[in-house]
Amino acid sequence: MDSTTTTTTTTTKGAGGRKGGERKKAVSKSSKAGLQFPVGRIARFMKKGRYSQRVGTGAPIYLAAVLEYLAAEVLELAGNAARDNKKNRINPRHVCLAVRNDDELGKLLQGVTIASGGVLPNINPVLLPKKTAAAEKTTNSPKK
Repeated sequence: MDSTTTTTTTTTKGAGGRKGGERKKAVSKSSKAGLQFPVGRIARFMKKGRYSQRVGTGAPIYLAAVLEYLAAEVLELAGNAARDNKKNRINPRHVCLAVRNDDELGKLLQGVTIASGGVLPNINPVLLPKKTAAAEKTTNSPKK
């Protein structure tokens, strides 16, 4: 017997969806775009929602990027509000304070009610107690 063994190699074509060949590892659209939000899911929702007859490839990527930016902005501000209140966990009150104290987010979410969010602490100056005449004289008199 001969110690040399013959190996037969079969050439299989794997490109273009044909049979055989080794499959490449699937790469998500989100990771290609460098996003955390699910681009494929947003694309599916846009198609299912029938907002238009056709949906371009860039539209769900753009929408996912915008939604991710807004979420990051709100979470950052809410985290700051939680830290100001000496808390480690963000709750709806912190989200409400973050949104209402920011000009642009406040305008965007003007008619939105945040459940368990409460309101901004605010006292109308008219309702504050008036200064007495004696107190005004002592505060306004020049020091010598």
